[in-house]
Amino acid sequence: MPNPDSGHQLTGASGATESGRSLRADAQRSVDALVAAARELFATKGVDATTREIADRAGVGMGTLYRRFPRRADLIGAVFREELDACANAARTLAEENSPFEAMLKWMQAYVQLIGTKRGLAKAVSSDDPVYVGMAARFDQQLRPAAEALYEAAAAAGEARPNLDAAEILAAVSALCMSTYDGRPDHPSRMVALFVEGLRLPR
Repeated sequence: MPNPDSGHQLTGASGATESGRSLRADAQRSVDALVAAARELFATKGVDATTREIADRAGVGMGTLYRRFPRRADLIGAVFREELDACANAARTLAEENSPFEAMLKWMQAYVQLIGTKRGLAKAVSSDDPVYVGMAARFDQQLRPAAEALYEAAAAAGEARPNLDAAEILAAVSALCMSTYDGRPDHPSRMVALFVEGLRLPR
């Protein structure tokens, strides 16, 4: 004789699984909305944008924000990782759609945007915070190889000055990203463009 509770138990187990999947999907949507909101606000206000502003823009409550990102540094890290990944991936797309030197020139501008939209990052996340350490490691693993590949392709094509250190080039670009002049927000972009053009071999 079948157990009268067996069907209920099976339905319950299935329902729990479906419910769990639904909760995970909802949680992911909350995370995506919070990261997108933080990215937009960081671009205009820097990382000093308040968590209340971020939650309001994402359309979630403060409780949801703190469940997904218990510390402010966690949210900053999530935004930076997403944009860092996008910048690294852009190197491949630009290489496919442009000449080697133009790909490098355009990617360096994408890099300027990545650095420029993270005003106050060093103050927001301490140097010994695991989030900061993770970002530094991700930078080395993804952005340096991207810069090296683009420069080496341009040099191999005879479009860029040969025998230069790609890591040194990226360090120089990073320094220019932090430069300021007369309050002009486009100053780093213009200086990086001039610097990279100086690497171009005359035809």
